[in-house]
Amino acid sequence: MDISRIRALRGPNLWSRHTSIEAIVRCSPDECNIAQLPGFEQRVRERFPSIGALRHAGQAGEVSLASVLGTAALTLQAQAGCPVTFMRVAQTPEAGVHQVVVQYGEETVGRRAFALAQALIESATADSPFDVQAAIAELRDLDESERLGPSTGCIVDAAVARGIPYRRLTQGSLVQFGWGSRQRRIQAAELDSTSAVSESIAQDKDLTKKLLHAAGVPVPLGRPVRSAEEGWAVAQEIGLPVVVKPQDGNQGKGVTVNLMDREHMDIAFKAAAEYGDVIVERFLPGYDFRLLVVGGKMVAASRRDPPQVIGDGVHTVRELVDAVNRDPRRGDGHATSLTKIRFDDIAVLRLSTQGLGPDSIPATGQRVILRNNANLSTGGTATDVTDDVHPEVAARAVAAAQMVGLHICGVDVVCETVLKPLEEQSGGIVEVNAAPGLRMHTSPSYGKPRAVGDAMIDQLFAPGDDGRIPVVAVTGTNGKTTVTRLIAHLVAGRGLRVGMTNTDGVYVDGRQTDSGDCSGPKSARNVLLHPDVDAAVFEVARGGVLREGLGFDRCQVAVVTNIGAGDHLGLNYITTVEDLAVLKRVIVQNVAPDGYAVLNAADPIVAAMAGTCPGDVIFFAADRFNPVMATHRAQGRRTLYVDQDQLVAAEGSWRETVSLRDIPLTRHGSIRFQVENAMAAVAAAWALGLGWDVIRNGLASFVNDSSNAPGRFNVMDYRGATVIADYGHNPDAMRALVAAVEAMPAKRRSVVISGAGDRRDEDIREQTAILGEAFDDVILYQDAAQRGRADGEVMALLRQGLAGAPRTRHVEEIRGEFIAIDTALARLEPGDLCLVLVDQVEEALAHLASRIGQAAPMREPFAT
Repeated sequence: MDISRIRALRGPNLWSRHTSIEAIVRCSPDECNIAQLPGFEQRVRERFPSIGALRHAGQAGEVSLASVLGTAALTLQAQAGCPVTFMRVAQTPEAGVHQVVVQYGEETVGRRAFALAQALIESATADSPFDVQAAIAELRDLDESERLGPSTGCIVDAAVARGIPYRRLTQGSLVQFGWGSRQRRIQAAELDSTSAVSESIAQDKDLTKKLLHAAGVPVPLGRPVRSAEEGWAVAQEIGLPVVVKPQDGNQGKGVTVNLMDREHMDIAFKAAAEYGDVIVERFLPGYDFRLLVVGGKMVAASRRDPPQVIGDGVHTVRELVDAVNRDPRRGDGHATSLTKIRFDDIAVLRLSTQGLGPDSIPATGQRVILRNNANLSTGGTATDVTDDVHPEVAARAVAAAQMVGLHICGVDVVCETVLKPLEEQSGGIVEVNAAPGLRMHTSPSYGKPRAVGDAMIDQLFAPGDDGRIPVVAVTGTNGKTTVTRLIAHLVAGRGLRVGMTNTDGVYVDGRQTDSGDCSGPKSARNVLLHPDVDAAVFEVARGGVLREGLGFDRCQVAVVTNIGAGDHLGLNYITTVEDLAVLKRVIVQNVAPDGYAVLNAADPIVAAMAGTCPGDVIFFAADRFNPVMATHRAQGRRTLYVDQDQLVAAEGSWRETVSLRDIPLTRHGSIRFQVENAMAAVAAAWALGLGWDVIRNGLASFVNDSSNAPGRFNVMDYRGATVIADYGHNPDAMRALVAAVEAMPAKRRSVVISGAGDRRDEDIREQTAILGEAFDDVILYQDAAQRGRADGEVMALLRQGLAGAPRTRHVEEIRGEFIAIDTALARLEPGDLCLVLVDQVEEALAHLASRIGQAAPMREPFAT
């Protein structure tokens, strides 16, 4: 078995909506059926008893090692606690080669699961040992280290439940919710609107106390100290017992409470000083409560109890702690509901106050406290008391948060009970925390979990707001870039700042931010990150979907222009037009329920995608009597068609028309494929709810020149001859271009063309076969990049396509695109037409512009 390629599909993809690992797996003839491997299945099950069924739904007959690999990779993750359920094994047209697709939650975990599954198979094949429990433990630890912590995770879960998209921006807890100009960001449980000044105040415990005292909030007496001696002096001044803690600390680090003597002051001061300046304050008797304030409201409260063990008269304190720490709910960090109890100097100090040491054996039932602070991060437990909090206590917590200026705030209260006001029991607020931990509220040790993540999201987004901007995805074989540009132009006419990606680059509000082929998911994600984008229009090419999936979870509008063959076949096991359609319809399958798919009704394969759309469908076709169009119209649903010289939008009895003469792109309706492109763009604008005046003005102002739509049927004049530059590069595009130029007058027609080496032989030949029927002169050119072909091989295939051409009389072979263009221009006479099929779009258009500028007649100087 050989694994030749592993990809991470990070968005909706060919196989499912799940993030998945896709691998190409080659099996030998024996490995294509594990029944041919004596004892193999038994050895696998001996090593991994919980692997489950090796045969899956839809799979009949032989079971290959590829299927075992996928099953093992999925089951290993599931056993490690990862929420994965999807697995698929697909046979490719190549004998013995399979595509194995396995869902993952965290990419690194999915990749490692594949590697461990391969190791399992190798051990079963060689009959060597394999420690499956160690593999599962490794994956569990890796998953815990990679996934979001419980605080950030509960906020993300709340966002997902409301349909708000999110993206993790770092390996830490920085997360973006929403897209473009409607995005918000959080860092753990801290909002992007939180003031850095407020956060700094909360970190300074002495300053916080002064502010709270000024606001009439009860706080303990105390102040910063510079030494243990000064600390003891302050302790005697304010009265024992006292608390010693870092002035700028968190998670209970370096905190010692209920300190009573001078000897312990030295130890406590040293522990606190490790985290910065030290503060000594009066110890408040009672329990430790954490009140969570979000947006001016207390939303949850927990009583936190310090880490402790109960004696049994047999085991030492250290042994009892070890036993408690073996609880699977306790981990080393924040990924689990509880944290292991720390057995450090602070714990030993606290034991000494109880007359105990690490090796003491407490009496049966004796309660042994390991720490006085009750932070979960040091091994404490939490009990939900939200419903018990007195309104006055809640009001003091809200006042504390507002005085510091925090939108989300963890307020630490020490008192005997939260059932009555603090002032009645000598209680007080001892700390105010920015970015508070939420684990105690979402997964309390005892009591009712609270949906605090919902409160956070409600603070970020108003009810009904999902943080999304309109997203239009455009795919197909031909016309994608023109349709993408025209839709973006129409949307911009409404005053929105548009982010656009296509094969020419990335554009934000009319400014190019990246160049090259940017029709993949990475560019789409970059646009959705941009805070100045109000709407996004993405060209979606097949390559990006195959490599990574979509760059978004769903779109408001999906446009499919057409499905053809040509250069889009023969790569990545996409060998038929039907295969290509399955890939292209991914955007249709991921339309929002209230969105639209815009589909070409004249293309049966595209029209058939309608059944996979979760939203509604707008069909377009020049012929309104097309059966698909007629049925759709009869149902009162949206269609676009051509009636004489009018583009017509219809829904039920309602009609709206736009004259083709007012759409320069179509040259008065004479260029058929541009009419189809215009219909697709208008349908998308209609689906977005743009007004018809906006649509008309946008159509009229869209100029199809080399600056606005480079390489998309750009028409130029050269010494009385017509020159057309286009990026068409497959047989379907050739047919459309031939139909367009035949509608334009010309004495003699010539074409400049090359071919890409990574296309199929028959596709390269077919292009020139089509052109040979419509052009008098054909100039073939070859550049240095042959994309895997031998020198002259592509040129020979182009020549073969011209064999027997009924019209072509003159053929030249040129090395170099620009030399070929110059050769064609030199042969032009007034009234001729030349189609230049550019390869290096920007460079070739610049070269053409230079030549046309040189040929322009000089103006006569003004008379003086």
